[in-house]
Amino acid sequence: MTAKFKAIKERRLCLLWFLEITCFCVISCATTSRHQFSEPTGNWQTENGQLMYRTPKTTLIGDVLVRFSKRGDFELTFSKGPGVTLLSLRQDAGFAEVKGPFAEGGWSGAVEQAPKPLRGWLGLRDKLIHSQDQSVRYTVGDETFVFRL
Repeated sequence: MTAKFKAIKERRLCLLWFLEITCFCVISCATTSRHQFSEPTGNWQTENGQLMYRTPKTTLIGDVLVRFSKRGDFELTFSKGPGVTLLSLRQDAGFAEVKGPFAEGGWSGAVEQAPKPLRGWLGLRDKLIHSQDQSVRYTVGDETFVFRL
């Protein structure tokens, strides 16, 4: 076998190996399942109003839209005027997805694995779903959430 023929054969093997790994990665990514949240329906309860969010360094008042089902599916959108969404949250019993500037770029995953800055937001689901009041106050750590719905 000549050196040139041997080099060509080695390149083909490397290329074949590279293509097999690339195909495997693409197929694996395509089959990874994502969490499916329930879509809101007519029997979901919907509330809108104002939210005051306060930390030692920040106080912000904005519009809030809250929707939840009897099964515990939950959505919250916090905005500052039309078209300026600060945070949108979708959550069920075990999984959450948070997007927007207040979410530090966004996060999704199991609720118990949430980053510390989002844990207060993820605690709102239980407070709001189980509250019968038009005014809800929730404090966790140095964050305070006051709802007027």
